[in-house]
Amino acid sequence: MTALTLSTAALPGLRADAIVIGVAKGTASAAGGPVVVPGAEAVDKAYDGRLAGVLETLGASGAEGEVTKLPAPTGFKTPLVVAVGLGTQPEKDAAPDTEALRRAAGVAARALSGSKKAVFALPMTDAADAGAVAEGALLGAYSFDVYKNAADSGGKDRKKTRKAPLAEAVLAGVPSRDKAFKTAVARATAVAEELNRARDLVNTPPNDLDPEAFAAVAQAAAKEHGVKVQVLDEKALAKGGHGGILGVGAGSASGPRLVKLSYTSAKAKKHLAFVGKGITYDSGGISLKPAGHNETMKCDMSGAAAVFAAVVAAARLGLAVNVTGWLALAENMPSGSATRPGDVLRMYSGKTVEVLNTDAEGRLVLADALWAASEDKPDAIVDVATLTGAMVLALGNRTFGVMANDDAFRAAVLEAAEEAGEPAWPMPLPEHLRKGMDSAVADIANMGERMGGGLVAGLFLREFVGEGITWAHLDIAGPAFNEGGPFGYTPKGGTGSAVRTLVRLAEQTAAGELG
Repeated sequence: MTALTLSTAALPGLRADAIVIGVAKGTASAAGGPVVVPGAEAVDKAYDGRLAGVLETLGASGAEGEVTKLPAPTGFKTPLVVAVGLGTQPEKDAAPDTEALRRAAGVAARALSGSKKAVFALPMTDAADAGAVAEGALLGAYSFDVYKNAADSGGKDRKKTRKAPLAEAVLAGVPSRDKAFKTAVARATAVAEELNRARDLVNTPPNDLDPEAFAAVAQAAAKEHGVKVQVLDEKALAKGGHGGILGVGAGSASGPRLVKLSYTSAKAKKHLAFVGKGITYDSGGISLKPAGHNETMKCDMSGAAAVFAAVVAAARLGLAVNVTGWLALAENMPSGSATRPGDVLRMYSGKTVEVLNTDAEGRLVLADALWAASEDKPDAIVDVATLTGAMVLALGNRTFGVMANDDAFRAAVLEAAEEAGEPAWPMPLPEHLRKGMDSAVADIANMGERMGGGLVAGLFLREFVGEGITWAHLDIAGPAFNEGGPFGYTPKGGTGSAVRTLVRLAEQTAAGELG
């Protein structure tokens, strides 16, 4: 993990591999040229006030994600200046928002892989700005290289030739003794470290991360951070009647698990429960996925990874709210013992489900976990899942959908997502779609109408939320795994989607901002 330090020293005297500055895309009134934003005054002065012109000559426009490198001016102990685009500046002298800073810091950190030290001289007028830059740098520097240590065919050690992540990020102009700034940077560190841990889990291949291994990771982290943990194995699940989780895991040689993580605070007045879908590999089961749809299915446990990371982050931050995390872990495989289309499962709630499609398995494990979470009677439940391809078709690869049984709570979740910098969109739960899940042999079927499939899945989950409990469902199927190139602070592969939203929601609850 990249180290973070704070400094109020003058930029010319700082020794590092590079200084990162921000450049905005000017408004029409500014002739559309690049505009150097606050934080880079010393660099601009050393260029005799002509830094914007120099950058424009080099082709810089200030567009979001753009990186322009140029030699540091005379008198600086740092050899390189890295100008990163912040996007269009809405109006003259307007400060960039925190998400723009977060993304810019992430782009710069990624561009400086292989460097030992970089100074971030982005605009940080308050603690929130500093926290955003810190978070962006830590998330942007992320790299998953666990499986890249072997020598190549010529005997050359790849580990020695690969560029390591940026080793140290220095936040320039940030007072190290200011309580607000220190708190913001410490928060960013805790959240980023846990989010990156979630990314590691998502990126780990399924032959090394089955339900038992995932549970072991959760147990180790819980012990380290004072979180209570309970793990139900196959025998305990069978004894308790968790037919959904058992049914999904029945075809795998790796048994399912239900993990409960409990963080409690003596100051808490509210209790949140987070429930995560943890399918460590999804073949589709007997309803086997077609070729081309299996290769990334190690990411089907992203919801559980997000819940795990959020609970541990809440514990590390010492939030005044009780947070319980439920990880519904199973591997969905075809075999002679696998659940078949047409089978009926008796769920933990007592309801029976006719399985029409074994590839609609996430809702089955979540149903058991939602009912278990309901038994604790929390003030609210939020489940997170890579649940439906339909949600990807509706919202694309960067936005997750939010459904809820309470409009005010759905709005609160969306607000938390916006503050965290995660794109989210409200989705309805149309009552007319419920009829499509009527079954002739069971209480409900696990499939309904094809059109609106993401909403149908949400309606199915609602059936397993305890009466009177406020609930929201986050379908992160789109943003959980990035198959394209990296952007902002988002890497290729596992993204850690929804972690920051859950943490922000817990913070708002702790602060009494939620009813």
